[in-house]
Amino acid sequence: MAITRRIALQALGLATLLPLLPGRALGQRNVLTRTIPSSGEAMPVVGLGTWITFNVGNDPVLKDECAAVMAAFFEHGGRMIDSSPMYGSSQPTIGYGVKKLGHPKRLFSAEKVWISDPERGAAQIEASRAYWGVAKFDLMQVHNLVSWEEHLPALFDMKAAGRLRYVGITTSEGRRHREIERIMAREPIDFVQITYNILDREVEQRILPLAEEKGIGVIVNRPFRQKRLIRRFEDEPLPPWLAETGARNWAQFLLKFIISHPAVTCAIPATTRLDHVRENLEAATGILPDDGLRRRMVGYVESL
Repeated sequence: MAITRRIALQALGLATLLPLLPGRALGQRNVLTRTIPSSGEAMPVVGLGTWITFNVGNDPVLKDECAAVMAAFFEHGGRMIDSSPMYGSSQPTIGYGVKKLGHPKRLFSAEKVWISDPERGAAQIEASRAYWGVAKFDLMQVHNLVSWEEHLPALFDMKAAGRLRYVGITTSEGRRHREIERIMAREPIDFVQITYNILDREVEQRILPLAEEKGIGVIVNRPFRQKRLIRRFEDEPLPPWLAETGARNWAQFLLKFIISHPAVTCAIPATTRLDHVRENLEAATGILPDDGLRRRMVGYVESL
């Protein structure tokens, strides 16, 4: 496993803060929010992904590290945490953190159903709910459109019965965009989750405008291409004209580009580091780039 104990001492140091979070964050930052189109509920534009980073098995130090990441995330104003049955032990790791933090009221739980047998979908969702230790999920998404024709009606029924709040679909890495568009056009979904970053901009052509037209929230995965974008640019200087936005590093450059698109509701970078949690949420403060600055950012990156 690629995860290390590089912030174990930080995690243990923050452990003294964990019991102080019974339901509301400490020192919440005034982060930018967007409204979920189908409800008007405010959502901070930076969330927390758990792919790979929270797949730590039963290692007690790494579980405490993830709980510390969650604590810092809530402390600095975050809400949405996203996971999937596909993500190894990420679900019970989240549940460990949720319990240790006293079930924070700020939590917006975003999960996925990922099973080809539709008859087993309800059982998988219930297993996921038990792992998280929540009464119900805020958002349930059909992961990578697996058996979506059967899963979506079941999720809509759960929503109507009050057993979840929002319904969505997901894809990543540019796959099945045409099918995503057809579902967005025809089905009353609340969210679509897609890959979007300063180099992967195909969704700007059709999916993001369609989301605005249909009133569908957009969650952005792989904002850094699993750190590859940061590694690619980290030795390059930041353009001096970016300073007006408050961005201090490449991670914030990349996040500000994503969340400045008006269709984007929330980006979900994953991390195991407390400093990166803070930096990611700082990207949701200050000034966001306007259309002109966004074009300039694209041009600068393409020139490197």
